[in-house]
Amino acid sequence: MTAAFLPVAVVLAVLGALLVIAGAVALFRARFFAFAVRLLLGLVLVFLGATLGLLALGMQGYHALTREEVAARLIVEPKGAQRFAAKLAFPDGREAAFELAGDEIYVDAHILKWKPFANVLGLHTAYELGRIAGRYRDIAQERTAPRTVYALGRDREVDLFGLRQRHAFLEPLLDAEYGSATFVPVTAHAELELRVSTTGLLIRPAP
Repeated sequence: MTAAFLPVAVVLAVLGALLVIAGAVALFRARFFAFAVRLLLGLVLVFLGATLGLLALGMQGYHALTREEVAARLIVEPKGAQRFAAKLAFPDGREAAFELAGDEIYVDAHILKWKPFANVLGLHTAYELGRIAGRYRDIAQERTAPRTVYALGRDREVDLFGLRQRHAFLEPLLDAEYGSATFVPVTAHAELELRVSTTGLLIRPAP
């Protein structure tokens, strides 16, 4: 449903701009009450249009989540001491492969949870995978040993997660925004499922 936000945002912004122009015309004709009403309504529509536009752009890359679901299928294969390969297969058919260092495989994600008011607009809990990495059990190794970290998210024009952290105007819509992470040891060849729920990420053996 967020795909429909962009044309609606454009329509609201255009209507708002037209009202602002009409307000300027009313001011020129010394119709001060009409000027105030048109200017106020115009600015409100422009603000709503800009907000919906930001939401539409920011939600690109996020996946709607209404239940626990498989975010990716993982195949891990040890390649030596504290080295292993990981292959991810995503539900949309994409695949990615990584060479990782460490004792465990680590994945994190950004999760956006919307308030009931935003649910009415079609915005529900959504997630985007953030990164995959190798993780050492030993803290000293985690500080000094080679690190392998790769991005799983896609570049976007608007980073809604970061935008919410920097600005408060989305607070009435967002109930929570947080990061979630999960990791499991890699000791042998295994097929796993990376699952995401409204409470966060988890990794389970694949059925």
